Amino acid sequence: MIPTVDFFGTQISRLFLGDNPINGHSYIPEICPGGEMMDYFTAQRVVESLFEAEKLGYTACLPLANGFMMRVIRQYRNEGGKIHMIFQPFPAIPVEVNARQMKACDPVAVYHQGTTTDGLFEAGKIDVLRDNIKKLRDVGKPVGLGTHVPEIILRSEDEDWGADFYMACLHNTRKRGGEPSSFITGKAKHLKFFMEDREEMFKVIQQVEKPCIAFKILAGGQMFYGKTPEEIPGVVESAFRETFANIKPTDLATVGFFQRDKDQLSENAEIISRVLAAPDC
Repeated sequence: MIPTVDFFGTQISRLFLGDNPINGHSYIPEICPGGEMMDYFTAQRVVESLFEAEKLGYTACLPLANGFMMRVIRQYRNEGGKIHMIFQPFPAIPVEVNARQMKACDPVAVYHQGTTTDGLFEAGKIDVLRDNIKKLRDVGKPVGLGTHVPEIILRSEDEDWGADFYMACLHNTRKRGGEPSSFITGKAKHLKFFMEDREEMFKVIQQVEKPCIAFKILAGGQMFYGKTPEEIPGVVESAFRETFANIKPTDLATVGFFQRDKDQLSENAEIISRVLAAPDC
């Protein structure tokens, strides 16, 4: 089973599920286009995947709070599913409306969406950002702040923007012309993630006392470029080891999965259980 830590009173597996592939959000379109991900992930397949993940020891999922995911979660719950939800708001829906929708799904936490955070910060609209965090408080659960920029976490800490935890991307796309969420713009993203960014975010994660959840720990799959299928498990293990050796013992990480061509849920569970058994993690 995957080791867990206490996350605001709930035991959460230190590696848990992201849902970008479920929503067709691909950062490796040359390998796997987003449309193929959406074609595979019917509502029933998502529900089946959540139950399989539950058996493997994953205890949480990070869903986007859009209509599809909330209906899937409802079906999963109605069938007895127990995985906890940490919601990412859907940027196309007003925050106060989305907060009511997320509350109905009884999550253990919610967080302010990362590119929205970054865009408001760059526009100097810190008052809007702080107000959004207050609106998310209506869910009645801990509220996090998502960002791709290490300095934003430090600024939030210095000025007490009201975040209980941080969603910390290991790749800072904003300093290279990052755009608003594609859920708003409708434009396909062709982002390149740079490995040198990771160390900067690791330093910030270690510096802040609040819990952090690291994401893009596999660079959205871009670590697999040029690798054979036989080499990929080793790449995954190396990335997991690097991540958990550089975040706090109480911190977490999330990674997406795509079950069509291989059982990534089982493979990742086996790798992370072995990694977290090592004394340096």
